[in-house]
Amino acid sequence: MDLQQMKILLKNATLLHEKSPFHNQKKDVLIDEGILTQIESRIEIKADQVIDYKDLHISSGWFDPNVSFGEPGYEERETLQNGLLTAAKSGFTHIVLNPNTEPPLSSHADVSHLVRSSSGQTTALLISTMLSQGGKGKQMASLFDLQNAGAVAFGDYKKAYSNPNLLRIALDYSQSFDGLIQSYPMDHYLSNNGYMHEGVISTNHGLKGIPSVAETATLARDLQLLEYTRGKLHIPFISCATSVDLIRDAKKKGLNVSCSVGIPHLIYTDENLMDFNSAFKLLPPLRSATDQRALREGLLDGTIDMVSSMHQPINPELKDLEFVSAHEGSIGLEAAFMVLQNHFPLEQVISFLTRGKTRFKIGNTPFEVGTKADLSLFNPNGSSVFSSQHIHSTSKNCMFIGTPIKGSVYGSIRGKHLQLNS
Repeated sequence: MDLQQMKILLKNATLLHEKSPFHNQKKDVLIDEGILTQIESRIEIKADQVIDYKDLHISSGWFDPNVSFGEPGYEERETLQNGLLTAAKSGFTHIVLNPNTEPPLSSHADVSHLVRSSSGQTTALLISTMLSQGGKGKQMASLFDLQNAGAVAFGDYKKAYSNPNLLRIALDYSQSFDGLIQSYPMDHYLSNNGYMHEGVISTNHGLKGIPSVAETATLARDLQLLEYTRGKLHIPFISCATSVDLIRDAKKKGLNVSCSVGIPHLIYTDENLMDFNSAFKLLPPLRSATDQRALREGLLDGTIDMVSSMHQPINPELKDLEFVSAHEGSIGLEAAFMVLQNHFPLEQVISFLTRGKTRFKIGNTPFEVGTKADLSLFNPNGSSVFSSQHIHSTSKNCMFIGTPIKGSVYGSIRGKHLQLNS
């Protein structure tokens, strides 16, 4: 919904923003043409729309740095329009789109088209492109030109750089325009086409496993290249305890590195694969309980900078197969807030969903009169179970179905755009 020339009044909303003087206070909030114009204990004014929901809470808009849709090339999985609608209904006002499209995003025209196509939506679309031309890992793409077109990061999606010199050159070159390079730590040869985490469960089931070293060996190498070049690096996912230690040590050295963790890796372990449920087949794979504890600790102490739903729609003919044949991936935007709330206190959840924004040069807008509206609307209370009725995505491959959840999401507001759940 377009809020242009509209007044929106949020009634009895609890404001959550640690740096705001209104933190944890219940206020009325008036938004006029996309701008916060009043924050008062009580506002009596005729508004075009009044939002007075049960236990209404608002925070700075949520952010997901690792989202896949389908368009262009895989529109049967998810179109850009419905993907952004899903994100907005799920409370996310900014997402970073992965370049795993067809063709892979690696040209000025690719980025410009997506920027134009996504304008006017409640959720802002930020774009990560392939680092190499066509994602082939050989010739570096025109990174500066891509950034001028609107790209915010560069990395060959879920592919480790077989030629480390490509990453070294990119880390060097991108410093001239403050570019953010991404590396995906998963060595193809060490992972050896495995199906799940290499451990007790994979051994007992007789399945080829993906060892943690497939991630950590690549991560250690890429961090050494970062130390050598002094560039800027983001790791879109880590999944094991040793990776947390490597990131922690790199930050102690003062390296300019950040990383994300997938919400599935905080909630589930390889024990969820005991019955070969392909919904839980991911890359990187769900790992051991020891790894899960280390990931949670790393997130809480700030070693891990942000979380991601790792939202990845897959059409059913590729997902609804026997475990060894099924594609990896699960949608997760719709469940992200509610699943996290079932495991962490509310203020920590809000921190997890917002603190990664500055890494991608997104302002974490405070609650101040005169600022542009950038808000997530939700109710943190109430318990239920996540079901297919919660899903807005075109593809339904969701590992969270049947998972206990807490709270609900009402929608989001960004500037002159509003999206509420019906």
